[in-house]
Amino acid sequence: MLLPGFILLLIVQPSTREVTAGVLADAFIQVSAFVAATLALYYGVLHSVGQDRIAQWMQKHPFLELSVCALLGALPGCGGAIIVITQYTQGKISFGAVVAVLTATMGDAAFLLLAQQPLDGLLLICSILVTGIVSGWLVNLIHAPNFMRPAMSQAEIKTCVNKTDSPVQKVVANASLQFWRVLLLPALALGAIAAFQLDVNLIFGLPDNSVEKLGAILGFVAVLLWSLSSIGDTYETVTSEDRAEAPQHWMVKVAQDTQFVTSWVVAAFLMFELTVFWFDIDPVALFQSLGPSVVLMAVLVGLLPGCGPQILVTGLYLQQAIPFSAQLANAISNDGDALFPAIALAPKAALIATLYSAIPALVVGYGFLILFE
Repeated sequence: MLLPGFILLLIVQPSTREVTAGVLADAFIQVSAFVAATLALYYGVLHSVGQDRIAQWMQKHPFLELSVCALLGALPGCGGAIIVITQYTQGKISFGAVVAVLTATMGDAAFLLLAQQPLDGLLLICSILVTGIVSGWLVNLIHAPNFMRPAMSQAEIKTCVNKTDSPVQKVVANASLQFWRVLLLPALALGAIAAFQLDVNLIFGLPDNSVEKLGAILGFVAVLLWSLSSIGDTYETVTSEDRAEAPQHWMVKVAQDTQFVTSWVVAAFLMFELTVFWFDIDPVALFQSLGPSVVLMAVLVGLLPGCGPQILVTGLYLQQAIPFSAQLANAISNDGDALFPAIALAPKAALIATLYSAIPALVVGYGFLILFE
């Protein structure tokens, strides 16, 4: 509850009210709506196809193992990577495939980048996809397929991946579902109009800033729903969406993930705007003063589990505070929320695969910096 509480304090203060309301409105109208729409498409397809069918298809085409695993990782979100991790613990794919999927995983930060800068997002996804395949191939040359594979039963695997919601979380999940069922299409329409730099208030004949105020209120509600949905007693529950698998209704997962992304986007944007407002510091100049070391910083942040820190990095990129090379390096080194079930299922393999992903992140990040920036 620290984040919504902090936001309320900022809104109460006249000096920070306008900045805070602007961040909430921008996050909801310009980001949340597009993230929700993308997630609805993604989870809708995944729900129709089924994770088991994807895993079975992958087992029948072992010669495409690395490419399929890297592609599952490159898909926005972390669902594809979790499929690969469970297949590895069951002895059905190689350790190189684990490295490939974790290297190619950008997590929920991909939704934010695709919503704000779609061309950059597509370029990034293609880059990490190729990097994941090459990394997995090189690792398979070094290690045997069963390298660091733990011996686990099916019951143990299911226990590690699945979690049970508390009664409060079930109530909040239902509230989140109804919230986005009602607002998804209207918010998407507002976001599309705003994307074309049109005055929404003028189009609908509303008083000035009416839509912005509504967006700020709805943005705060989304943050509040996220804070109530998480028990917040571990690092995992704070930095991820708490659940690795999709709930009974896939739209609940869409709502929960959208609120999670919205909350971290608000945190990232507030950090940027308040730094400028309070300390009269130009974050763009600050990070540019770091020079080439900004790429190393992005890689180190990428080693942190969870999508939250990675969304902060993407937010800095969208604010033009860090270069594309740093964003690219972070995307390669980070494993998103997939690292949590990986640590639970195969801790040694997860640790080594994560460290391995830092090598191509440094090579590709600094390579892009030297060649293009």
